[in-house]
Amino acid sequence: MKELSKALLVSLWFMFLTFPILVIRVNTVENTVEWRWRNMLMVGAAAFALHIVWGRMLARGQRRQTGAGRKTPGGIAPGHRLSRFRRFGPAGILLLTAGLAALPFFSSLYQVNILITAMIYIMLGLGLNIVVGLAGLLNLGYVAFYAVGAYSYALLHLHYGLNFWLALPLGASLAALAGIALGYPVLRLRGDYLAIVTLAFGEIIRLVLENWSGFSFGPSGIADIPRPPLFGISMSLEASTVFFYFLMLLMVTLTVFVVTRLQHSRIGRAWVALREDEIACQAMGIDTTRIKLAAFALGATWAGLGGVLFASRTTFINPACFTIWESMLILCIVVLGGMGSIIGVVVGALFLILLPEYLRAFSEYRVLLFGLLLVLMMIFRPGGLLPDRRRTYHFKGETG
Repeated sequence: MKELSKALLVSLWFMFLTFPILVIRVNTVENTVEWRWRNMLMVGAAAFALHIVWGRMLARGQRRQTGAGRKTPGGIAPGHRLSRFRRFGPAGILLLTAGLAALPFFSSLYQVNILITAMIYIMLGLGLNIVVGLAGLLNLGYVAFYAVGAYSYALLHLHYGLNFWLALPLGASLAALAGIALGYPVLRLRGDYLAIVTLAFGEIIRLVLENWSGFSFGPSGIADIPRPPLFGISMSLEASTVFFYFLMLLMVTLTVFVVTRLQHSRIGRAWVALREDEIACQAMGIDTTRIKLAAFALGATWAGLGGVLFASRTTFINPACFTIWESMLILCIVVLGGMGSIIGVVVGALFLILLPEYLRAFSEYRVLLFGLLLVLMMIFRPGGLLPDRRRTYHFKGETG
């Protein structure tokens, strides 16, 4: 009854607030006023129904959160249902590998290009996951390192004739240096202050690229960036795209392997400790300066690799490719998939990159839908679609 009265009050407020806009229509040509009472009733009914549904969903989400630690009758905790598929591990990986390897030969060039884009974002998401998901350092200027990698390849090829294979490690190294350059001055910052500084860093890099025409060719950008060569063999556009697809598969596999090893290494556990409680982390004797700089450098390294791959794929870059919205998109991938979760970031990247391509009819509402999606995720699944599984340790002391 209390819920119904609250929903009724909310619907009355909505009717009152929207009354001048949705009910009254003034015709200045005929000097008449039209009263649209039907609109008011529809607004009231919709607000009433939405409030009831919203309340039910919130209550359900809270019940799930409070019961997250309990096990279901099947013996599997609610957040760990993915472990059911572990028994299919080797066979599943084999089938997935065979499917991905055969995909370019059975699908169109358009589909292959979309998958290449998704794989670039998987790399970027996993790189940002090191900084945000594992170390807990909110970085809103991640696109700056992406731009450093892309412009490194474009400028090194333009001025010194370096090919893709030489520019790939150089672009990653320059991005890592940029990560250290950003990380060192912000060692003492955390939370909102760190987010603001990194956001400013991303915008500074974009503005420098846009206004320093003698260095970066300004808004005109750099064109004719070569695609990755294969032993000097001349390839058609289709063959080059298929080759790039397999290159991206290799790079994503390498990224997943390295990030997994990092996550379960000594430095990975130090990042998690830093994320949970920095003061306790320092009290345990962990050098927070070193692990913060390592997180920034390694995260930026994957962004630099992604930038070089992006420049070689599109063959053209300009500052408009590296706006703040790219940072937001990569952050959305990490938050949606699950901060700290590798499989979650992969799923989040596929979801956010592939879905808009297949739902182009709603492209105008993309930003609105992203915002709505994040709000819903924060309310009902704050850990993401596939949250990271926290390791538990059991101490068995001597009895008696």
